[in-house]
Amino acid sequence: MKIKVASITLLALLAACATPEVVSERQAGDSSLTCSQISAEIQEAEKFKKDARDEKGVTGTNVAAGLLFWPALLVTYSNAEEAIEAADDRQDYLLELADSKGCRL
Repeated sequence: MKIKVASITLLALLAACATPEVVSERQAGDSSLTCSQISAEIQEAEKFKKDARDEKGVTGTNVAAGLLFWPALLVTYSNAEEAIEAADDRQDYLLELADSKGCRL
């Protein structure tokens, strides 16, 4: 019983430490953004992608997950992929929005 509780606790701690943010493709107020604001949002989405890629690298959390509880490592990698795809979708949407507004980015 103690091992089961310890394993669940460890999984929760490892999963909480390594979860890059998954950004929404469309956000409230997107339609009212100016061209410069759209550009800033595209840069922010790029930062989300970079942060997610960094989580897939060799980090202390990932090493601990691999050694102590490998399923947590799979969760981290899966979440990182989801965050990268979401950031890509956000950038694509913002580029379409910029094009529809005649922005030159």
